[in-house]
Amino acid sequence: MPVPWFLLSLALGRSPMVLSLEKLMGPQDTARCSPGLSCHLWDGDVLCLPGSIVSAPGPVLVPTRLQTELVLRCYQETDCDLCVRVAIHLAVHGHWEEPKDEDTFGRAADPELEEPRNAFLQAQVVLSFQAYPTARCVLLEVQVPAALVQPGQSVGSVVFDCFEAALGAEVRIWSYTQPRYQKELNFTQQLPALPWLNVSADGDDVYLVLDVSEEQRFGLSLYWNQIQGPTKPWWHRNLTGPQTITLNHTDLFPCLCIQVWPLEPDSVRTSICPFREDPRAHRNLWRAARLQLLPPRGWRLDAPCSLLAEATLCWQAPGGGPCQSLVPPLYQANVTVNKTLELPLLNAHPNLCVQVSSWEKLQLQECLWADSLRALKDDLLLVETRGLQDNRSLCALEPSGCTPLLSKASTRAARLGEQLLQDLQSGQCLQLWEDELRALWACPMDKYVHQRWALVWLACLLLASVLFLLFLFRKDHVKGWLRLLKEDLRAGAAARARAALLLYSAEDSGFERLVGALASALCQLPLQVTVDLWSRRELSAQGPLAWFHAQRRQTLQEGGVVVLLFSPGAVALCHEWLQDAASASASAPHGPHDAFAASLSCVLPDFLQGRAPGRYVGAYFDGLLHSGAVPALFRSVPVFSLPSQLPDFLGTLQGPGAPSPGRLGERAKQVSRALQPTLDQLLQALGGPGGPGGGTRDGT
Repeated sequence: MPVPWFLLSLALGRSPMVLSLEKLMGPQDTARCSPGLSCHLWDGDVLCLPGSIVSAPGPVLVPTRLQTELVLRCYQETDCDLCVRVAIHLAVHGHWEEPKDEDTFGRAADPELEEPRNAFLQAQVVLSFQAYPTARCVLLEVQVPAALVQPGQSVGSVVFDCFEAALGAEVRIWSYTQPRYQKELNFTQQLPALPWLNVSADGDDVYLVLDVSEEQRFGLSLYWNQIQGPTKPWWHRNLTGPQTITLNHTDLFPCLCIQVWPLEPDSVRTSICPFREDPRAHRNLWRAARLQLLPPRGWRLDAPCSLLAEATLCWQAPGGGPCQSLVPPLYQANVTVNKTLELPLLNAHPNLCVQVSSWEKLQLQECLWADSLRALKDDLLLVETRGLQDNRSLCALEPSGCTPLLSKASTRAARLGEQLLQDLQSGQCLQLWEDELRALWACPMDKYVHQRWALVWLACLLLASVLFLLFLFRKDHVKGWLRLLKEDLRAGAAARARAALLLYSAEDSGFERLVGALASALCQLPLQVTVDLWSRRELSAQGPLAWFHAQRRQTLQEGGVVVLLFSPGAVALCHEWLQDAASASASAPHGPHDAFAASLSCVLPDFLQGRAPGRYVGAYFDGLLHSGAVPALFRSVPVFSLPSQLPDFLGTLQGPGAPSPGRLGERAKQVSRALQPTLDQLLQALGGPGGPGGGTRDGT
């Protein structure tokens, strides 16, 4: 398609150099030679078949150097295509075969001996050109008089006009003779691209900068250039004037290409793929790739781009060891992506897996058990090798290698060799694959595992009998030992941290500081404390209700306790919920992080249905609230005044593993010392005991 003149001007520069490019009028290819040579261009293209290198029978012409030049092939004065002119420099390879010395004298005057020197050397030179998606081969016949032949020296050149190519394309040129006497020459050149399209990177962002005039209208398309299928469009816009388009580094793939064209009739679209060698693009490609195993025996590798990868079949034994490669071949080189392929198996097995590797690095692995939701089987894989006259050998695939059956190795397969052979002969093993020389069998090992456990149980019963007899003979000593064991278990239970979830109404910053002081003090005890003050980021991301549901479920599943810290605001919210839950949820003044207000919807049903005892504990602070202010519904669980009832409160929190009363008293003093200063500051800020709670310190 003819290229608008202004587009070539943009690509090759606005200087007068553009006007000095040689123009070739018409579509015909031509060839011309340097003085002394004669050449002829064959009509039409030929097949590109280099063939093997052969020995030269004497002096021959061979190409020694390739040289290119950009020209314009024009169909009209201003409608031209960019074209690549190629010059092939030739030299003589080899020597004339000289006559023997004894034959030289007396034959020098023979004119027939001078005939080779007066003849011509002739060569058929192939010129191959590739610029995606174009590929061409042309044939040039070249002759040079033998009188001009000097072995190893250049005899001239032949010039071919010309190979058409697109702006920004990468062209590759090869040259060789038919027959071929040496390795072919090759040459690679990157043609100029549009200067108004620039790709740059800054940190995690990639910028596409299009520097055009304010009035210039153009189309821009981003697409995935898939070799194994049609191109897949991703993004397209019609734009005007200078533009900067930002891509995140996670959007980059090796096959991501950019196509730009002026919005004018018959315009040429120029494409570049700048991320083919970008390491980030290749990492993104493998992150996006997905390997699937499809029942019954299919597999599929999905990826945005084609992958240079190898696929192998392997066997995954229970226990987490490496997956061991197997004999059945898959499509090892250049795995076809986005297409369902078939595994070469007779029967499927949950331990069979497919691995995809690139440059000897494992990238993806998927096993049949993962898709079928079945666990790995404790089966042993037998590899059968078949020879002549029905001879066969068997070995078992183990982590140390393939162990021959009936060998003296100290492995499980060697110990059970005879039994495994009997299982195979009796048809208890499943055949997975076979060809003319090999086969794979999966033999179940469950019955041998059961036999081993039966011996273990027998040993346990024998040990229990011995211990019982010992108990009968030394009853007093055993009682003392059991008493010590009981004390150790109680101490261990006390040492284990019990989970505690603190819920409160976030009324003001002073009360939040008081709750924070209590939570920090409780953390010094064997308690695992959770409070929304320490989880604001998760609370904002999940929402108060979802966050509370997750924390409450986890706390109760671990045998923990939910602590309701009552304050005047919390009591008011409870009364509103008990009177009219709908109006309370709409009018209650609570902040975005108030888990107490959000949690009432599932806390109240626990109390109304009698599920709260043993799972909830109530508490309020001296001077902020009196005991009668706590709603009657919540008094079905213990409610404590803090810090005056700290010992009982701590004992309830720690549950059955609570230490002795003396230890509890010491811990209560520690918590009280940490809590009292913050409580006094809050009471002072509220105006003493007669603050919003309207109560006094409860000494009950």
